[in-house]
Amino acid sequence: MIRKIILGFLVVVFAGQVHSQVQNLTLEDAIVGRYTKFRAKSPSQLGWIPNESSIYWVTKDTANPKMVKQAVDGKEAVEVCSLDDLKKYDALTELKRFPRVKWISDKTFRFKSKQTVYKVDVSDKMPVVLFDMPKGANADWANENTIAYTRDNNLYIWANNKEIQVTDDTLDGLVHGQSVHRFEFGIHKGTFWSNNASLLAFYSKDETMVTKYPLTNFTTKPASLNSVRYPMAGMTSHEVRVGIYDVKNSRKQYLDIEGPKDQYLTNIAWGPEDKFIYIAVLNRDQNHVKLNQYDVSTGKLVKTILEEKHANYVQPLHAMEFIPDQDDKFIWQSEKDGYNHIYTYNLKGKMLKQVTQGEWVVTGTHGFDSEGNVIVTRADNRGMDRVCYKYNPMNGKSTSLGSVSGVHYIAPSTSGQYFIDRYTNISSPLTINLIDSKGAVLREISNAKNTLEGYDVSMPELGVIKTNEGIELNTRVFKPFDFDPNKKYKALVYVYNGPGVQLITNSWMAGAPLWMPYFANKGYIIFTVDGRGSENRGREFEQAVFRRLGELELVDQLSGLEYLRGLDYVNPDKVAVYGWSYGGFMTTSLMLKAPGLFQVGVAGGPVIDWKYYEVMYTERYMDTPETNEAGYARASLLDKVQNLKGDLLIIHGADDDVVVPQHSIDFLKQSVDKGVQVDFFIYPDHKHNVRGKDRIHLMRKVLDYIDEKME
Repeated sequence: MIRKIILGFLVVVFAGQVHSQVQNLTLEDAIVGRYTKFRAKSPSQLGWIPNESSIYWVTKDTANPKMVKQAVDGKEAVEVCSLDDLKKYDALTELKRFPRVKWISDKTFRFKSKQTVYKVDVSDKMPVVLFDMPKGANADWANENTIAYTRDNNLYIWANNKEIQVTDDTLDGLVHGQSVHRFEFGIHKGTFWSNNASLLAFYSKDETMVTKYPLTNFTTKPASLNSVRYPMAGMTSHEVRVGIYDVKNSRKQYLDIEGPKDQYLTNIAWGPEDKFIYIAVLNRDQNHVKLNQYDVSTGKLVKTILEEKHANYVQPLHAMEFIPDQDDKFIWQSEKDGYNHIYTYNLKGKMLKQVTQGEWVVTGTHGFDSEGNVIVTRADNRGMDRVCYKYNPMNGKSTSLGSVSGVHYIAPSTSGQYFIDRYTNISSPLTINLIDSKGAVLREISNAKNTLEGYDVSMPELGVIKTNEGIELNTRVFKPFDFDPNKKYKALVYVYNGPGVQLITNSWMAGAPLWMPYFANKGYIIFTVDGRGSENRGREFEQAVFRRLGELELVDQLSGLEYLRGLDYVNPDKVAVYGWSYGGFMTTSLMLKAPGLFQVGVAGGPVIDWKYYEVMYTERYMDTPETNEAGYARASLLDKVQNLKGDLLIIHGADDDVVVPQHSIDFLKQSVDKGVQVDFFIYPDHKHNVRGKDRIHLMRKVLDYIDEKME
């Protein structure tokens, strides 16, 4: 008996000593450390040198970091250039770290310091000034001597050591060479170089007809006005044209694109010989897309290659890609069979092959290998994994490029014979392998350790729940580090559940931010479910919410809540909900449409009424307020504020130009009119999210509010 007591005492003492050695994760650690000390360690700037079977990276030598390269055969790495080499140039003597480089060829690379762009030849390692870049230039390099850029909403080209002004407009609302359509439809830039760099296609946007939306800067004396062009659902949108500039002949023309001026022009691609340019033309209703071919010399439409229609919407996100050495054949991505897949067409518009098929979606392509196979990433395992394959675009034959489950990011060499495969999963922070064209691992480049080891951080648990309709939904749970299954814990539901976003993946921490395990240690179960409407589960799963945003998402979130409240270790009467943007919309919806089920809600940057949100996104999912009056009315939260039971905090950025502050202000007006108490906090000088050091303040505000109100 005495022996048992002594052993028990020793176990308790030892456990206490182990526990005392564990460091507490602070909120500052969780917010800032996620990108610094807790980030998975890997070789800096790892990539391929063009036209070589060699990788390069920058060493972590703090005194004099070096760029080194290594052949795929694994021979000893050799130095390419050091920081001290770069500092020999007079203007670079104060460089503190090795700059981020972009290889121009196998012998030269460029980098930017302040606003100056330099070129370095590895033979002499001496930086040479290429160009002084304007701020916010939207730079698009054709080659080492030719670049397109913007200044004050006009477009310029630097070629043959001189500046060429392509556009010359001073009228407010005319914008050239920048992204259009509010970054929807896969658009992330406004210029497109031809293959031989002699022609530049560019967007020109006229938004003079778009209503100006006033944003107030309260930090000036007196407060000042910053107006932005913001087309709300159903209102007048901007008009876009596509121009072509001939660098050699100094000639500019605009394509003659037929159709309403407020249609959408996207997925711009050059033909292999630069004689034709291809554009996906999407109607404003977003249910009919045409892939059009235009003659560059005349600007005229040649023909429509293919077109797609859908009763709900089509969403062209990817430009056509021509198959190497087959100038009349290309691949095209489409959801027409219910999942985003790759199809091979010829320029006559004939479909030659459905290359990929299955109940999973293609999430990206990464060019072609030396044999003409297209490199593909696809979302397997209910969208949880990202796995890589190569497919023959003519017969659909596939080869796996890795067998480990998780989220893979692949980078092919110039020849496509070798790949850098970065992957992470629920049990691995980051592993980087060098693999061959058959997916065989040639060698491990790095294997990151768990940087959270020694901290009181619990790992997430992934799961699946079934709704009453039999639909499988992915879930994620964080428990306290010292979790006791015999206790009853408070719970927090973190929600987004909007189209185009997926919160839960088979990746390190399951895609979650570190504030979740931090807050779990305050005595909470942190729960998330990706319901219908979220991405990478196929067209039916996402488009189920068409014309009724907030309805089926609420059903699925309540299915998640039912599961959560049924857990033995959860106090069903102590559940909070928090989300931002679409998640703010869902948080407010849950508080008002399912009153009493959540004791506390925090809604950041919430959409309150979809009639106040921008044209492209809203009309895709809801049509216009005029054509879907009932759907907008059901989704609006302005007339439901009187349903509130519990505590609700609304947070908004004062300069939010995505979900404009009018959403929250109008909601507050309704709460006053109805005599309902709602808490509100505004972040001056912040847009749609709170970034930088102020994010610590934000998360402390959110978590303290929940904790105080849940007592």
